[in-house]
Amino acid sequence: MDAIEMIKERRSIRKFKDKKVDREIMREIVDISRWAPSWVNYQIARYTLVDDEEIIKKLATEGVNGFVYNIDTLKNAKGVAILSFVKGKSGKLDLEKDDYATSKANVWEVFDAGIACQTFCLAAHAKGIGTCIMGVIDEKSISKIINLPQEETVAALIVYGYEDGHPSPTPRKDIDEIMRFVDR
Repeated sequence: MDAIEMIKERRSIRKFKDKKVDREIMREIVDISRWAPSWVNYQIARYTLVDDEEIIKKLATEGVNGFVYNIDTLKNAKGVAILSFVKGKSGKLDLEKDDYATSKANVWEVFDAGIACQTFCLAAHAKGIGTCIMGVIDEKSISKIINLPQEETVAALIVYGYEDGHPSPTPRKDIDEIMRFVDR
């Protein structure tokens, strides 16, 4: 599968077959994901994978702010990747100083996490694993459930598994709505 096809064919998957993904496949996906670019190559993304049904249920009941759509997806999932990142690095050129090199300051951490998240989802898709990124989350509850190291914060939950059906593409905006050239 080439990169353009992969980008166009990947979908958010919310229905999964009743089959766990082998941990070795997930290891391969994370191994690919670690090649995602990051600020000054700090590589702040971290992946905590959960395939234990009881922990997934706990994430569904305590980790998504009661958002029914996410609860239903988690109840169907056979695996969840908690994407977190190490705080206080992205956006800095010198880690010994408090100064940020960008006006975005520590917001660049979220940018790096987003790049890592998309890389993870594309790697999973290339390996035949469906994913869905969840942003309506309770990061404090999730951190407690998975015992996340204190220097990290949760960026997103990524539910994963073998697809039970592949959704049709959703409409996209016309290119002229999203692109502009600037001339003198």
